[in-house]
Amino acid sequence: MISVSKLLCDLDAEGDGLRYDAAEDSRKEQIRDRKQRRPVVVWNVTKQCNLYCDHCYAAADTEVADGELSTAEGKAMLDGLADYGVPVVLFSGGEPLVRDDLEELIAYADERGVRPVLSTNGTLITEDRARSLRDAGLKYAGVSVDGLPERNDAFRGKEGAFDAAVRGIRNSLDAGLKTGLRYTITERNAPDLTGVVDLLSDKGLDRFCFYHLDYGGRGTEILDADLTPEQRRDAVETVCDVTRDYHERGEEIETLLVGNYADAAYIVEYAREHYGEAKARTVYEYLRTNGGDPTGERVADVDYQGNVHLTQFWQNYSLGNVRDRSFGAIWEDESNPLLSALRDRESRLTGKCADCAYKEVCRGGSRLRALTVENDLFAPDPQCYLTDEEIQTPPPAMPDTGAGTAD
Repeated sequence: MISVSKLLCDLDAEGDGLRYDAAEDSRKEQIRDRKQRRPVVVWNVTKQCNLYCDHCYAAADTEVADGELSTAEGKAMLDGLADYGVPVVLFSGGEPLVRDDLEELIAYADERGVRPVLSTNGTLITEDRARSLRDAGLKYAGVSVDGLPERNDAFRGKEGAFDAAVRGIRNSLDAGLKTGLRYTITERNAPDLTGVVDLLSDKGLDRFCFYHLDYGGRGTEILDADLTPEQRRDAVETVCDVTRDYHERGEEIETLLVGNYADAAYIVEYAREHYGEAKARTVYEYLRTNGGDPTGERVADVDYQGNVHLTQFWQNYSLGNVRDRSFGAIWEDESNPLLSALRDRESRLTGKCADCAYKEVCRGGSRLRALTVENDLFAPDPQCYLTDEEIQTPPPAMPDTGAGTAD
């Protein structure tokens, strides 16, 4: 995740320590005091969903799939995450709220010291369920809305899904749960971006996460709906502009970009243009600390059957199963050639990524998209929208302190 509001507007957030090693500079209570050393884990607790979304990376269905981890197996898996030092578990699906034991699992994660957060379509968050989630110890609910009513409902395959999600957001906020938006930007819904932010901000929402389309699950079936490079650049610029506009009006909304680390380079250039070289240098240093695309290192996924994946989007490749080995044992096993290659990707990148001036803050972006489109794990990310000039522009240098080196 790239925090636009932190980088451009200096907005403190609870993830400053986790992402940027900047906990000591933040006024907010922190998830972790230091940058994460273990991955955030997405747990797809079920493949079942009450909706059928065009871009679902998990290819969720309306029926329960065979092989779901039981409550006891789920708790054993959470024990493994806690023992390994995982900072956050994101309960996802399918739609996680279809599981009757969700609150029990959330409470267990919280008890074991793994921060429980939720990804949901929001349509099943009643007033009672919101209070139940809060009482279980849920720390954050991210609700997926992908456009204003007409576009969102078409995307999600059900009329009224937008209104139901907004009710869910309201119920979550009323229960005192920290709540945010999850919005996947495509050609279909990009025109609704500012309208959704304005509408939901008016309803009290102050956290907005904008995702680029990743090419997993049913997402591979709608590649024709992905943005062109020019549209993607415009969308990212819009997120930056909207963030600045809200903050200049005194409204502290938190905005984040997710899934395309070309955005890191773009935000440095945006800071250069609008704030000057010193600000661009600060932004760059934060992003260098963050470390670029986290696949195979700072993010992982466990699916509903217990298979461990490189990210939640890379569901067709398993590193192992938590029914057989602990998560930590699987994640540390670099005898897996794909895992070890991804952890040494900088030396393997080809094409324009190999010599990009921003390789240190991007790391080539999505390897899944490169593999899907080019059939080459280390080809350039097809979603990169940087110009040749930007790729060749040296990043902002730290000022020369005049200190010599000892011989």
